[in-house]
Amino acid sequence: MTTPAPAIQLLDAARHLTSLGLNKGTSGNASIRLADGFLVTPSGIPAEQLSEKSMVYMQWDGSPEAGKKPSSEWRMHRDIFQARPEVNAVVHCHSMFATTIACLGRDVPPFHYMIAVVGGDNIRCAPYALFGTQALSDTAVAALQDRKACLLAHHGMLALGKDLSQALAIAVEVESLCEQYWRLLQIGEPNLLSAEQMQEVHVQFKGYGQWGK
Repeated sequence: MTTPAPAIQLLDAARHLTSLGLNKGTSGNASIRLADGFLVTPSGIPAEQLSEKSMVYMQWDGSPEAGKKPSSEWRMHRDIFQARPEVNAVVHCHSMFATTIACLGRDVPPFHYMIAVVGGDNIRCAPYALFGTQALSDTAVAALQDRKACLLAHHGMLALGKDLSQALAIAVEVESLCEQYWRLLQIGEPNLLSAEQMQEVHVQFKGYGQWGK
C-alpha cells in the first residue's frame, strides 16, 4: 500500500503549514504522489492531532483506505496529479493574504519579478466553486495550466511541486507575494513589469536555485 516515509513527510508538511500560520485549525490539506495512488491528509483533524497513521491512502478511482475519511478536497489533489505528471506534491492553504486576494476574485499581476516562481506572468484566480466538488477541481486544474500555483476564489490557494519541499516553498512565496500585493492595493494600483521584462526573469530563473529545477 504505502511505506512510512511518505506518511511522515505529509505529517511534517501539515504541521509546518500550521506552524507558519498558512493554515489554522482544520483548514487546508496536502498530498503526495505514490506509485499506485496518492496519500492525502484526513478530513477535519487539526494538525496537532495528526499522526503518521492519520494519512489516507487513495486509489486513482477515488477509493479511500478502509476506515479512513480523506480531505473533502481529495478530488482536487487526484485530478492535479493526473493532469500534471511532473507534480508529486500538492499543498492547499487558507492563508490570510492569499485568501484575501482570492476573495476579491483577482489574479495577481507581475508587480514583482518573483511572480515568475509560479511559472508564468501572473498568479491566476480560479472562479468560485463549492468546496469538495468536481466543479472546484475542474476550475483549479484549468487555472493551474502552465502554473505551479493559483488562487481559488473565496477559498484559498494551491501550490504544486516536484516534491513537498518545493510545494511548501512555493506556498510560502505566494503568500508573501499576496501580502505585498494587498499592501500595494492600499495605496493604489501598482506599476507592472512588461511581458518582455518577465520573459527575462523566466530565462534567469532557469539557473536560479530551486525555482530552476
